[in-house]
Amino acid sequence: MIKDIETYFVEGCGRCSLFATDQCKAVRWSKELLLLRDIINELGLEETVKWGVPCYMHQGKNLFMLSAFKHYCGVMFFKGAMLTDEAKLLARPSEQTQATRQLRYTSTADIVLQREVIKRYILESIDIEKSGLKATKTAPELPIPEELEAQFSLDQDFKHAFEALTPGRRRGYLLFFNAAKQSATRTSRIEKYKALIFQGKGMND
Repeated sequence: MIKDIETYFVEGCGRCSLFATDQCKAVRWSKELLLLRDIINELGLEETVKWGVPCYMHQGKNLFMLSAFKHYCGVMFFKGAMLTDEAKLLARPSEQTQATRQLRYTSTADIVLQREVIKRYILESIDIEKSGLKATKTAPELPIPEELEAQFSLDQDFKHAFEALTPGRRRGYLLFFNAAKQSATRTSRIEKYKALIFQGKGMND
């Protein structure tokens, strides 16, 4: 995965064989992603790269990231379910998704049209983070760490593989991932066991 944010907008995230080709989703949506970046950077947030994609933070806390898919690109809010969504623009990545929500775009014209709305959503996400509110978890299982939610949003096949695990195997992974205190450690654990998850296996299989 890439470490330099400028690389993302020119060549992609480096997560697959399409990196630096015209077929890369980030390359395909580069104009839209760069426009979103310009809007975001007007608000003075911390900009970095996590999970191979641009991630934006406030006082060290993850707020949202940019993402590119086959049919759209957009902004994924980690606590999107808590936003008021006054314009009714937020999309739920899947029925199983808990806290994350997406603003989806297919043209620069739509982004320009919604420029001020996008800013309001971002400012509200900052207020939510400042308040210390935690995203509500509605699923009966253990909380899904935001690092795992982020990887689900970037790789739907991985998400489906995790959801296809037996309840006991899912619980084992969630206990292990959540036990790590540092975000980097949680990410490392997820990457380490991704191959086993794709194989439908548990940590001790």
